[in-house]
Amino acid sequence: MTGNALNIISWLYTFDDKEKLFDIKEHKERRSLSQNAYAWELIGKLADAMRMSKEEMYVRMLQNYGQSLLIPVELNTKPNGYFKYYKYHGRSVINEKVADWYVVYKGSSEFDTKEMTIFIDGIIQECSNLGIPTLTEEQIRKMKLI
Repeated sequence: MTGNALNIISWLYTFDDKEKLFDIKEHKERRSLSQNAYAWELIGKLADAMRMSKEEMYVRMLQNYGQSLLIPVELNTKPNGYFKYYKYHGRSVINEKVADWYVVYKGSSEFDTKEMTIFIDGIIQECSNLGIPTLTEEQIRKMKLI
């Protein structure tokens, strides 16, 4: 169910089984397919201009404008079986144990609208820096609302 707090509380009171458990989380709009298509279009143009693959450019844009976490990993454990996008950050001691730290990046398919907007804004700035044409501000604003 999606609704405001009052609607959800009212709905919960309709259950006779008061022992039943529910998970409640804040609703966030997912990024739109038009946002995703536009991001990949620009990533392709940037990749061509920089003479690299789309995947390499995508990872670069995730690193520069995406969402990330810094996580400790047990020594000699590679995170590639757990995370698709990551890079090594360093080594340190935690609770008397040595750990390798990695920055792991969320893939854009998991972005909500706000995260995707930040991502696209960064990609647009990169395009502008290289003289690659982008949509007008009005066209971009409409896309972000879709």
